[in-house]
Amino acid sequence: MLFASNNLGKVKEVEDILKIKIMSLKDLNKDIKINENGDTFLENAIIKAKETYRLTKIPTIADDSGLEITILNNFPGVLTNRFLGSNKSDGEKNQALLKMMEGKTDRTCYFVCSFAYFDGINLETSEYRLKGTIANSEKLGNGFGFDSIFLYKGKYLSEMTLEEKNQISPRRIALEKLKESKKLQKNVDFRS
Repeated sequence: MLFASNNLGKVKEVEDILKIKIMSLKDLNKDIKINENGDTFLENAIIKAKETYRLTKIPTIADDSGLEITILNNFPGVLTNRFLGSNKSDGEKNQALLKMMEGKTDRTCYFVCSFAYFDGINLETSEYRLKGTIANSEKLGNGFGFDSIFLYKGKYLSEMTLEEKNQISPRRIALEKLKESKKLQKNVDFRS
């Protein structure tokens, strides 16, 4: 099975959750750029899964995930990875979000993760939302993306071990929901 991503952090996390070896776009030596023009994370995951399958003919799972900050009308939402333009680091994006949150008392946010699986015929989807708060400052550590500014029950995601993070991870929960799909199971052997 192919995971439509070049993000090695995500690939490792998905492998740890599914307990299988998956191919990434890097394994295929392909640099596939897909126009993620959906209005929701789920729409973008579907677009990526279908287009990657069309280009590779390999059953594909794809995700779209990001941060929604309630007081900012769910910004950055589907723009999480590109709201500052391309080629910006996680740190630059996190600092920009912290600046936008200055003086805000409602710091409620959601880490949203959507998955789509497509094998040329069958489409399966799943989604999960983890509620948290935006920290007042960044705390680097484990993880990637906005883990260093997202607090879950008062603890930074970047402070958590991979095992701790996987227990609450929207990526894990959404993947486990997807894993239960009979259509997905017919193409992937999930037995330990």
